[in-house]
Amino acid sequence: MLASCAVQPRSVPDEFTISILGTNDVHGELLEKPDRGGLVTISAYVDALRAARAEDNGAVLVIDAGDMWQGTLESNLVEGAAVVEAYNAIGFAAATIGNHEFDFGPIGSKAIPEDNTDDPRGALKRRATEADFPLLAANLIDDETGQPVDWDNVHPSTTVDVGGAKVGIIGVISENALRATISANTTNLRIAPLAETITIEAEKLRGQGASIIVVTAHAGSRCTNFDNPTDTSSCNMGGEIMRVAKALPSGLVDHIIAGHVHQGIAHVVNGISITSSYSNTRAFSRVDLKVDRRSGTIVSRDVHPPHRACLSVVSSTGACASTGDDSAATGNATYEGRELAPSPEVLNIAARAATFAEEIKGEKLGVFLEATFEHQPGTESALANLMTDALLESTDADIVIHNVNGGIRDSLPEGELTFGEVYEMFPFDNRIVMLDLTGKQLRKIMARQVYRHGRRVGFSGMRIFVSCRSNKMDVVMKRANGTTIQDDDRVGVIANDYLVLGGDDILTPAIPEGGFVVDYSMPLTRDVLVQWFRNGPETLHPADFLTTGHAKWNVSDSLPESCAL
Repeated sequence: MLASCAVQPRSVPDEFTISILGTNDVHGELLEKPDRGGLVTISAYVDALRAARAEDNGAVLVIDAGDMWQGTLESNLVEGAAVVEAYNAIGFAAATIGNHEFDFGPIGSKAIPEDNTDDPRGALKRRATEADFPLLAANLIDDETGQPVDWDNVHPSTTVDVGGAKVGIIGVISENALRATISANTTNLRIAPLAETITIEAEKLRGQGASIIVVTAHAGSRCTNFDNPTDTSSCNMGGEIMRVAKALPSGLVDHIIAGHVHQGIAHVVNGISITSSYSNTRAFSRVDLKVDRRSGTIVSRDVHPPHRACLSVVSSTGACASTGDDSAATGNATYEGRELAPSPEVLNIAARAATFAEEIKGEKLGVFLEATFEHQPGTESALANLMTDALLESTDADIVIHNVNGGIRDSLPEGELTFGEVYEMFPFDNRIVMLDLTGKQLRKIMARQVYRHGRRVGFSGMRIFVSCRSNKMDVVMKRANGTTIQDDDRVGVIANDYLVLGGDDILTPAIPEGGFVVDYSMPLTRDVLVQWFRNGPETLHPADFLTTGHAKWNVSDSLPESCAL
């Protein structure tokens, strides 16, 4: 009788769940904002998920897919240190290096090296040493050694023990990454093919006993429907990460966390689950792997759609609340049956960063925006036109060229404009550069842009008319006064040093052997914009910058792809 009353030990189930929560393209977002949760909100979801897994003897891995710290004043003022501190507090297992991890260049105020004593990767290397988790870069190759870069706490892969299962994590970066950052900071580096690199590294990890392989990739694609993970009909299967997944040997890789292109994915391709969660902490991704405790192998998986990150929801629908919602109709968000509460440590980190930035961020520029200048896709939004027009009016240039797709990172909100809002719209420390081009060079630059549908370069100072006859492209460039730019004309063109050094391949047709000379005494693009706002009209309206009816780009939709200069 006494034996039958003894407390029996709690049995451990034969299977357990590993929940992999992924972030990507955080871009320095520490604080909650109307359309994004910030790392303070992400921390609340992580804590709720960890509590749920603790109850069922499972585990949580938090992994990032790159572009962690460039983008907000709170982060940029300390070159990403506050973001690394927040990642440490949240407990990330690993993160891959993204293209914007190179943006800060040497440690300190220099955006690029100015002499032989400046390490072009100084800030990135410093952040790596501060991280409690490894930064991964399996296909980032040092030209001098022919091997993956060998920096403190930067590795091709890492292995973690999760509930007895050995999980290998590999980090890779997009094949175009080095063309999407400041080239002066990526000298002597190159990118190895993603699929080949992942295959070699995954086979090595499998040989070392890893039963689960996860790839964190700063490379992406796009899907729009998340009802069924196996239905990829809404996905761009030609996107980089989809092509990589299809090229991998079957059964070698189990899960990929993707990023770089700021889109959503929650699908299975070639037996590999792939997740991506837009950008700027608007959402996070998640996959649950049911794992056999004895063998460490995956029994089943549950791929979750990207989950919006917010602390307050509309009570009747569960949708994230917005600033215009009636407070009486909203309530605290829950996750895994738990009311969300941000990590006090992450809250403290974010608050300190915000305090440090507040005085600079809140400076009023003396102009009132009568409506929001939206950051819409395409070349000729009101915001894109405002930016290029302002640069043209502020310089002696004939033409301004700017990468408005990618270079503009946020809208400018209605109301009194502040320095912080301009900073977050354009957080890059790029300098303006004056180029002396021929009309022929300018024509080649613009012809290269014709087929970049939806992502053509932005410009001011002219209008372009493109036609085709017998597969011969004709590009007519007309100045604001109506005169046509001829091939032998000399044209003063303002661009930024990112483009001048080869960024986005926009100026490639005109870049001379040895490159353009960059004058680093020229002002930052952002500072020129700020001064234009200070000196400009007291009010601005988006309608005044729309080019509807007099478009800058005039290209027929029926232009054949075979048409060329």
